[in-house]
Amino acid sequence: MQPNKFGVGQPVRRQEDDALVRGAGRYVADHAPPGLLHAVVLRSPHAHARFRIADVAKARAMPGVALVLIGADAAKLGHLPCLGLVPGTRIKVPPYPVLATDVVRHVGDAVAFVVADKVEHAKDAAEAIVIDWEPLPHVIGAQAAVAAGAAPVWPQQPGNLVFDTSLGDAGATAQAFARAARTVSLTLVNQRLVTNYLDTRGVIAEVDQDTGRLTLTLGSQGGHAIRDILCNDILRIAPAQMRVVTPDVGGGFGTKAFCYREYALAALAARALTRPVKWIADRNEHFLGDAQGRDNITTARLGLDARGRFIALEVDLLADMGAYLSCYAPFIPYLGAGMSPGLYDIAACHVRVRGAYTNTVPVDAYRGAGRPEASYVIERLVDVAAHETGVAPDELRRRNFITPAAMPYQTPTGKTYDSGDFAAHLARAQELGDWSGFRHRHAAAHARGRLRGIGIATYIEACGSGGPETAIARLDPDGGITVLIGTQSTGQGHHTAYAQLIAQRLRIAPDFVRVIQGDTDLVATGTGTGGSNSIPCGGPSVAGAADQLADRLTALAGNVLEAAAGDLEFV
Repeated sequence: MQPNKFGVGQPVRRQEDDALVRGAGRYVADHAPPGLLHAVVLRSPHAHARFRIADVAKARAMPGVALVLIGADAAKLGHLPCLGLVPGTRIKVPPYPVLATDVVRHVGDAVAFVVADKVEHAKDAAEAIVIDWEPLPHVIGAQAAVAAGAAPVWPQQPGNLVFDTSLGDAGATAQAFARAARTVSLTLVNQRLVTNYLDTRGVIAEVDQDTGRLTLTLGSQGGHAIRDILCNDILRIAPAQMRVVTPDVGGGFGTKAFCYREYALAALAARALTRPVKWIADRNEHFLGDAQGRDNITTARLGLDARGRFIALEVDLLADMGAYLSCYAPFIPYLGAGMSPGLYDIAACHVRVRGAYTNTVPVDAYRGAGRPEASYVIERLVDVAAHETGVAPDELRRRNFITPAAMPYQTPTGKTYDSGDFAAHLARAQELGDWSGFRHRHAAAHARGRLRGIGIATYIEACGSGGPETAIARLDPDGGITVLIGTQSTGQGHHTAYAQLIAQRLRIAPDFVRVIQGDTDLVATGTGTGGSNSIPCGGPSVAGAADQLADRLTALAGNVLEAAAGDLEFV
């Protein structure tokens, strides 16, 4: 068989780039159907306040205004659900309304949705809405939220505690610490982060006037899940009554995976007006209305024996959930807590995980979703141990890595590592980074009046566990191949990767492969993209579809050519 010029592992030109570098990409903000109306969201300037909308009539009568929705107008809609709860706990999920009705709980909380012929007219009308505000006590920061006497975010949730759970064995960990020759500890902050992707979130809602069926064009990491939440939980219509289309997406990072208020509001407005309604977040609004990430405060202790071996790990993690529970928010710190031991052979470990309500924007999955936070904790803690014991950071890690002979290895937090030679990985990284030559580079930098540093961090990930993902590979009349799959590229290069998988089996140039994502009508099912799932889950599905197509083509060709399938090959 000839070498596979375009197969997996071969350098090929990215399929996505030609259109993008020529400015021919098509993003949500580019979609402008005829008769389009524009919407803005009026948001709270207060972290916590009781409010009453005193006058909306003036706004409704202003030039160009087509509709003003307030909480009472959206009262029949369901609330945004929280799907990512913590195993073994009972969480009372507070209401997360599409529009707040009488109390706002963070700066940016949505109180009105204004639709007009122009964005400027919608903004003018939003500013004309008269609201009586009564500021209430508020609390910012998880530690302040769980302190005695803190202002409650939710009156029915005293102490602002969302959940309190643990992993590992507290008794065994306490006994191990009692035997430790040395104990080191630290408290650190995984700070709150804002995604700030290139194209902000947006939605255009259209209604088929004959059938009443909705089409939502929005930036997402998978339209199927958003459609199902919108239909089943909020709008209470059959999912067949909605199509979700996702064009090009300029970054998602977890944050575009969720269902947001504006999608339901645009749908509600479009149905009321029987005209397309478009909402695009501006850059400031992104900081107020999109789920944020991280925001954990962690105290960790590490026990070492006389030989510098790690024998006990204790972690106390307090996670800020914000004012509402976003889609997967409670599960994220719990998921990360399971990775607390990192690459190290620590026999006894106990991790306490708590979530707290605060008067801030809700948090959710972002860039690794809990696992980078866990890695940061254990790696900082190991560096503290190296500093306090006088053992070099690389040597202390090597001394405590899980060995290949121990695989498969069960961590005390319940994770199974099936393989890995971590000491060899470290040695190779040090070789490539010229670790031994750092002293000379440091001295040269110091002579020029500059500071130079070097450090080590390890990371192990639990990902690729989404799915299942369905892929269809279809032979087209022009001889090309069309792939339909429910993942969603947000800049990763899915078209190129999937085209290489097709090329691997069918031996055609990637240019002859078309990839269709982001349309719930064309792609029947889809898990979407998140948690590094697309290639681990979608890739094997594409490869499997290519194999099935190849087998069918081989059988057809064998019949026509009167040849055995084994005598045929693709070239």
